[in-house]
Amino acid sequence: MREFIVEADGGSRGNPGPAGYGSVVSDAATGETLAEAAEYIGIATNNVAEYRGLLAGLRTAHALDPAAQVHVRMDSKLAVEQMSGRWKIKHPDLKPLAAEASRVFPPDRVTYEWIPRERNKHADRLANEAMDAGAKGEQWSPSASRAADMAAAAAAAAGSRAAGAARAKGEAPAAAAGSRAAGAARMGAAAPPGEQRPTTPSEQHPSSSSGESRSTSSEQRPGWSAAPDLGAPATFVLLRHGETPLTPQKRFSGSGGTNPSLSDAGREQARRVAEALATRGTIQAIVASPLARTRETAGFVATRLGLDVTIDDGLRETDFGAWEGLTFGEVRERHPDDLNAWLADPEAHPTGGGESFAETATRMEATREKLVAAYAGRTVLLVTHVTPIKTLVRLALGAPPESLFRMELSAASLSAVAYYADGNASVRLFNDTSHLRP
Repeated sequence: MREFIVEADGGSRGNPGPAGYGSVVSDAATGETLAEAAEYIGIATNNVAEYRGLLAGLRTAHALDPAAQVHVRMDSKLAVEQMSGRWKIKHPDLKPLAAEASRVFPPDRVTYEWIPRERNKHADRLANEAMDAGAKGEQWSPSASRAADMAAAAAAAAGSRAAGAARAKGEAPAAAAGSRAAGAARMGAAAPPGEQRPTTPSEQHPSSSSGESRSTSSEQRPGWSAAPDLGAPATFVLLRHGETPLTPQKRFSGSGGTNPSLSDAGREQARRVAEALATRGTIQAIVASPLARTRETAGFVATRLGLDVTIDDGLRETDFGAWEGLTFGEVRERHPDDLNAWLADPEAHPTGGGESFAETATRMEATREKLVAAYAGRTVLLVTHVTPIKTLVRLALGAPPESLFRMELSAASLSAVAYYADGNASVRLFNDTSHLRP
């Protein structure tokens, strides 16, 4: 039986906005790309585009060989968990797409694996090419040279059925063994001395019927001692700003209108966290949100540590629209339908056109990638807000959007996430307030 790898991705410039998807089908043994698919799909959400990419990838694989075994790799945790049957599909736009995808191949011949975005660059590139084409009023099409390459690869794959039969009997060619070993080395790369490397989602939740992930089985993955050293991670120490006059009253305080400074209590909290960080002595740089309360908090720490503060707009708090300055109870009384939608759907906006949690997550992903690249191997203090910190932690854990409502984050608290060169992350600390105690 032939084995294919399907890598799929989708994107939306606006969420919802102009959207497109990309899919790649490759030979599981050799890693050779057999086919590509991409399409501009008009206005849609990220999740819809990702599911459309999955569906296109499965259909492309089916056209190559309807009897094949397929292993799907996506950087969408939502799609992978839902298609694996571990998460329920609640959104009405996704249910029919998921049902259609599940019918392309028999369920026992398709497995799913989450991969970091860095390992899904091919499909991501195709999705962006499709969106670029859509912006010009065109549909995506492969270049002539690429189309020729795909045709040659597909023809070569069609002639390899005998080799596939040999592999099924345990006579895997050297190229296949080399491909598996390379993949295993990436998945099982060792942590730096003294660091525990986090497992990938496929290692934590094996998805194949045999009880182990197709690309990370214990037979294929070498021990940590045999894998390359990833080097020191980029470590983000996440500091929520100190109290403002709105904090004790639990009022919405985002970036859409209210911009309070620290209260006297908040300034004392900032002094204490500055002393605690000076004692630890690990901070090498400071980056802060542009809002007054974060700049002021960062200023206390910077003065104590003798460092400069870099401002990054990506670290700003969510814009809560017309809810700015209101308590949760006041919002419930004045805008009950909008609040209920906001609590149930990460793509819902606060009243008055604020920022959805999905939009905040997209912004934080881009900010994270930029800062990880800029501060590789260093420990950086990010002085920011509740939603950005919770979002970074959620993304690091691969947790669903509703987990944002299950985290408590105190004023002037410290959290920490380490980001490794292979795209994995490790949450080291969350909501530490020990430095605020008398």
